Amino acid sequence: MSRESILSLLRENQGKYLSGEAMSRALGISRAAVWKAIAALRQEGYEIDSAPNRGYRLDAAPDRVREGELAGPLAGCRIGSELLCLDTIDSTNTECKRRAMAGAPEGLVIIADEQTGGRGRLGRSFQSPKGKGLYLTALLRPDLPPQDVADFTAWAAVAVCDGIEECCGLRPQIKWTNDIVLHGKKLVGILTELGLESETNALQYLVTGIGVNVNQTREDFDPELRDMATSLSQELGRPVRRAELAAAIVKALDRAYGGFPDNRQEYLDKYRADCITPGNQVQLISPVSRQEARALEVDDQFRLVVELPDGTRKALSAGEVSVRGMYGYV
Repeated sequence: MSRESILSLLRENQGKYLSGEAMSRALGISRAAVWKAIAALRQEGYEIDSAPNRGYRLDAAPDRVREGELAGPLAGCRIGSELLCLDTIDSTNTECKRRAMAGAPEGLVIIADEQTGGRGRLGRSFQSPKGKGLYLTALLRPDLPPQDVADFTAWAAVAVCDGIEECCGLRPQIKWTNDIVLHGKKLVGILTELGLESETNALQYLVTGIGVNVNQTREDFDPELRDMATSLSQELGRPVRRAELAAAIVKALDRAYGGFPDNRQEYLDKYRADCITPGNQVQLISPVSRQEARALEVDDQFRLVVELPDGTRKALSAGEVSVRGMYGYV
C-alpha cells in the first residue's frame, strides 16, 4: 500500500521534486519504506529522477491503471472513493456484485487489466485483452425503487462521452441504448445490472460496467468484429494512457450520479444530441426474431420510438431488444 501512496504523491506533484522526508511525514512511514517503494516503482517502469537535497521527481510512467494513479484525481468523488485495481478477473461486473452482496460500500470502483469473461447485454461476450482496454465497474446504492433507475445506463452513456471528450479531445456518439461509437464503429459497451431484495423487491445495489477499447489494434479484435469495432488509439493515431481516461470517465460518472435523477432534462438533452440511431433504418433483434423498423426519436423516458413496416409506432425500452443498423453497425 505504501507503494500506491508514494505513487499518488509523485503523481500529484508531477514534474516537481518531493523530498523523501516530506513523503515520510505525509504517510507516516519510514524513509527506508519510501526508498523501497521508489525502487519497486522503478522496477515496474516508472521513471523517477532523484537529486541530492531535492528528493524524487516522476518524469514518465507506463500505461498502468492502479490505485496510486487514480487516488489523487478522484479525491472528493463519491464514485471512486474506494478503488480495487486487479490484474485479471472473470468480469468486473461479476466481482462487483460479489462484493456488493458482501456489504461493499457505495462508490467502490473495480478496474481490471484483463477480463476472462467480460459480458455485454443479452449474454454477449465483451473482448477484454490484457493491457489494451479499460474495464471498470462502479457500485451504486441509490435509495430509489428499481423502476426509477431504469434509465441510468443512458446517463452513464452521456458520462462516458463526457469523459472521453475531456481526456481525448473528441466526442463519440451513442448508438441506442448503451453502445458508444466513433466513426460508425463500436468503441464502448455499458452494462448496468441490479440486485433486488427477494421478498420486497427493493433495490439493494446497482452496478454499471464500462468497457472501453483504448489501445487495441485492428488485429486485436476477432475477425468477425474488425469491421464493426474500433479503439481510441486507432482513431487518434496515438496511444492513450488508460489511467487518465479512467479518471476522466469516473469523474464524469460521479457528476452524473450526483445529479440523478433530478437533472433528468440536462442528461436527456445531451443523450438526444449524442444519439445517432434516430433517422436510421434498423433491425430489432430479440432472441427469437429480427424485424425491420425506422428509428424516429428518443422519447422523454429514453425509449427509442420506431415505426414498423405497417406504419405502427412502438417505444422500445432498454433490455427489450438489441438495435442494429440495416447497412452497418449503426
